[in-house]
Amino acid sequence: MSSKKRRSRPHSPDIEFTASLQAEELRFHEPPETEVRFSGEPGHESESGSDRTHLPENVEPGVTYRDVRIDYRLGNRLNEPAHQPRDRGRPSQPNE
Repeated sequence: MSSKKRRSRPHSPDIEFTASLQAEELRFHEPPETEVRFSGEPGHESESGSDRTHLPENVEPGVTYRDVRIDYRLGNRLNEPAHQPRDRGRPSQPNE
């Protein structure tokens, strides 16, 4: 089994979290259930993913995987709102 690489970050993320795991041996008693959700205003572009060495995308229960490495990334870029007020924080002035 070789390394798997995939695009896993938005272009120029505003925030990015990374985590790495290395193990001589790794065994799953049951397949993991995972889910990633993103939300936010005014909008966002988000991606997450992992680069894996010696570990398939879908693991099999009871199989021992050896010399495993996982590098996980979660990135998020905020999008500008379609309309932004010009004078934030200032009261509007009546026209005289």
